[in-house]
Amino acid sequence: MASPTNKLLVVGGALSGLAALAHLACLAVGAPLFRLLGAGEQMAQLHLAGHWYPTVVTLAIAGVLAVWSGYALSGAGVIRKLPLLRTALSAITAIYIVRGVAFVPVMAYFPGNSTTFWAVSSSICLLIGIVHLVGLRQSWARLSGGAA
Repeated sequence: MASPTNKLLVVGGALSGLAALAHLACLAVGAPLFRLLGAGEQMAQLHLAGHWYPTVVTLAIAGVLAVWSGYALSGAGVIRKLPLLRTALSAITAIYIVRGVAFVPVMAYFPGNSTTFWAVSSSICLLIGIVHLVGLRQSWARLSGGAA
């Protein structure tokens, strides 16, 4: 395949992929990494106890992030064009940006997460969202249409 046409979407895809790997690392490393990444003491304790919940939630989040990585890489021209590419990238971009800026109301639903977690993870999400937004704008016309 030709060289990528959009370096920012390559970066966005890489960042989503790294986020997916960080989530999977929590399952491999265990409670200390859950704590370090700010998932909360309850998630760490549930993981230590062998409860299914941290594993399922973490795998679901990692799976979504991996799909998002694939869509960014597709938009960049690194892999084949995925279905509904422009629509999916628009939604992914919006979700990252909203997660980055609207975390305060969400904090109440996840009281076990530290303030540091919210500040760091929200900043990361906003950064990834901005990278996606600029990359998406650069490639908007090229991304029109369905799967190739």
